[in-house]
Amino acid sequence: MLHNRRLRMGRPSREELLLVLITFVWGTTFLIVHVAMGHSGPWFFVGLRFAVAGLISAVIFHRALRGTRWRDVGAGASIGAMIWLGYGLQTVGLQTISSSTSAFITALYVPLVPLLQWLVLRRRPSRTTLVGVALAFVGLMLLADPGAVGFGLGPGEVATLVSTLPIAAEIILISLFAGKVDLGRVTVVQLLTASLLSLATMPATGEGLPAFSWVWLAAAVGLGAASCAIQLTMNWAQRSVSPTRATIIYSGEPVWGGIIGRIAGDRLPAVAIVGAVLIVAGSLVSELKPRRSGPETAEPAPLAGGPGDGAADPRPDVPAGTARTPEPAVPA
Repeated sequence: MLHNRRLRMGRPSREELLLVLITFVWGTTFLIVHVAMGHSGPWFFVGLRFAVAGLISAVIFHRALRGTRWRDVGAGASIGAMIWLGYGLQTVGLQTISSSTSAFITALYVPLVPLLQWLVLRRRPSRTTLVGVALAFVGLMLLADPGAVGFGLGPGEVATLVSTLPIAAEIILISLFAGKVDLGRVTVVQLLTASLLSLATMPATGEGLPAFSWVWLAAAVGLGAASCAIQLTMNWAQRSVSPTRATIIYSGEPVWGGIIGRIAGDRLPAVAIVGAVLIVAGSLVSELKPRRSGPETAEPAPLAGGPGDGAADPRPDVPAGTARTPEPAVPA
């Protein structure tokens, strides 16, 4: 029986292959946004991107919207505010840093989730989580300033690093609202909230409307539509993929981002590559859970999601969020 199980684990299922494809698509978004920033301001682009995603979601969930409650609006607005801050700042950073660097720094949100849960929900992180955070922090130092001994961050790195806090907070909010609100309603509200807040940020930052370009239009509409299509696929696929397998698959997102960036011309120094590897390793290690004695039990189905896509839990009545959500012991 053990032998057969190993054989099954060694052969990826159709669902797992689809999740790998989705992770690859996520990895490409960093370069797409980086290119779009040459033709548009960050807040307009984020506003348009999530407006498209929100409108498509409104069409999909139009029947559920009729019974919208203030509880749904409050949950969606709070999660949407985190999307606005997280992906707005990430896009600001992509104006000045490479897509590869952005992808690896963004991966820090994974080990940040258990630390924020410790502060907010009083859930003490495990030792493996603390080890993962330490690895990720060392990796960040090497990635951000590979040519110096000190810890130096430019404006783009700072914006991207700060963006990981609201991304992690978004995942924690999903935990707080789980089972208390309607999935479809919250999905629509959070995406439209992120869009409206992003557009409202434009005058506050002095950002004007960009000159028309097919580049920013195609990128924003494409990413918005892809967010919805990816989420529907994930809700189906993650019903049969364990949290451990999903964690391993999703940790490849910054790796794909680095590979795509490399093909596009990004060149990270060797020390920075070591830092990137440590960040990915820290994300993986932070998700490991100590083995418990007793009979082995099946893992629960993981939550659906992907960074910034307005991801939703495949279970009924769980609000939508982003990146796949790590199981709380600890994105949730």
